[in-house]
Amino acid sequence: MYNIVLIPGDGIGPEITHSVTEIIKAAGVNINWIPAKAGLGAFEETGDPLPNETEELIDKYRIALKGPLTTPVGKGFRSVNVALRKKYNLYANLRPAQTLPNVPSPVNNVDLVLFRENTQGLYIGNERWLDEEHTKAESIAYIDKESSVKVITAAFEYARKFERKKVSIVHKANILKFTSGLFLSAGLEVAKNYPDIQCEEIIVDNMAMQMVMRPERFDVVVTTNLFGDILSDLASGLVGGLGVTGAANLGDDCAIFEAVHGSAPDIAGKNLANPIALLFSALLLLDHIDEKAAAHKIHDAVLEVLANHKDACTRDIGGKGTTTTFTHAVIKAMELD
Repeated sequence: MYNIVLIPGDGIGPEITHSVTEIIKAAGVNINWIPAKAGLGAFEETGDPLPNETEELIDKYRIALKGPLTTPVGKGFRSVNVALRKKYNLYANLRPAQTLPNVPSPVNNVDLVLFRENTQGLYIGNERWLDEEHTKAESIAYIDKESSVKVITAAFEYARKFERKKVSIVHKANILKFTSGLFLSAGLEVAKNYPDIQCEEIIVDNMAMQMVMRPERFDVVVTTNLFGDILSDLASGLVGGLGVTGAANLGDDCAIFEAVHGSAPDIAGKNLANPIALLFSALLLLDHIDEKAAAHKIHDAVLEVLANHKDACTRDIGGKGTTTTFTHAVIKAMELD
C-alpha cells in the first residue's frame, strides 16, 4: 500500500479528486489517501492557506496529489503552489500536452512535453514597491546555474527514458543576456552529455509562434519559470485546454502532482466538473511510483471513452454527461479491456 497525501483543494476540487481516487481504486492500485487542507478554504477555516498540519504530512510522506486552489488576485495571500515548490525544492514542472481523440482543439498533431524550471525567475514574486505612493515597483529575476542544470538534465533524462528524439531549450538570451543567457549556456553544456538526443535552442517569442504554426516539430521542451508558465498553457490550448492536461512538480526527494486549471467555483457542487486534468496528473503520479501498468490501463480507458462514448464526458469538451457519468464510463472501459 502507498501512503499519499491528498489535497482536494477549492471549488470543484473535492468532486474531481473523488472521481480520480475512484478510478485509481478500480484500476487495482492500493493507495491510502491521507487528506490535507490548503487554499482559500483552508485560509477561511484556519487563517492559513497552507496549514502546518499539511506541511507536516508532506514532510513525512514526500508525495501528494493536489486539486485546484484559489489564489486571490492582486491582494491577500500569495500562491500556495509557489510556496510548496519553494519549500520542497520542486525544481521541475512537467507538463505533457498530447492531441486527444474527439476533443475540440485548433490542431491535431501535438505530442510534446514541457519542462519548466519551477523555483526561480520572475515567477517567484520577488518584488517590492519603490515609493510610498505605490506608483513604482520592481521585480527581481534570480537564476543560478545549479538549478538550471538540474531541470535541463531532467528534460534530457526524460527524453532518453521515453525515447524522445529532441530537446528544445527556450530562452530570451538575445536580450536577457545574464539571466536567460545563463540558462541557455547551462543547457548547451548539459546537451553535450546526451549525444544521442538532438538539441536546439530557440528564442521564446519565436517559440510561441512556432507552437501555433508547427507544433508537431516539438518533442521535449525546457525553459525558465515565467516562460514555461505561459508556454505550457499555450500547449494546453493546442490540445483542448487546461481541463485535459496534467502536471507534476518534481524534486530530488519530493513530488506533488496537481491540476493546473482553476477551482471553477461557479460550477462547484453541480457534478459538472471535468476530472481529466487531475486524472492525467494522477497518471504521472502512478508512473512515479512505478505503477506504470495501471497508468497505461487508465489512459487507454480515457481514450476509449473520449473516442467512443463522448456523451458520457462533461460539457466543456463537447459531451452531455457529468463528473459521475465520466467516472463510471472510464471504470467500465477498464473492466472491458
